[in-house]
Amino acid sequence: MKNVNYKPSGTCAKLINFTIDDDNKIRDLKFLGGCNGNLKAMGILLEGADAKESADKLSGNDCKDRGTSCADQLSKAIYEALD
Repeated sequence: MKNVNYKPSGTCAKLINFTIDDDNKIRDLKFLGGCNGNLKAMGILLEGADAKESADKLSGNDCKDRGTSCADQLSKAIYEALD
C-alpha cells in the first residue's frame, strides 16, 4: 500500500491525497482546493479503480487552456507513485 501526497502545479487544487493499494487500486482520493463538487465526484468515481488505467484516461485533460487540470495532475501523481 502506498500513501501519496502530491502538490499539483498550474491548478486551483493545492494538494492531492490518495492511496494505491496492493492491487494497484485507487483508494481515499481527496483534493484540497479546486472545484469541490467535481473533485468529490472524481474521488467517488475512481474509488477502487485501477490506478494505471485511470491515469491513462485522465492524462492530458486541460482546464481553461492552462495546459493541465486537476485530473491531469492526478494522472502525473499516479504515474509517479507507480514508478
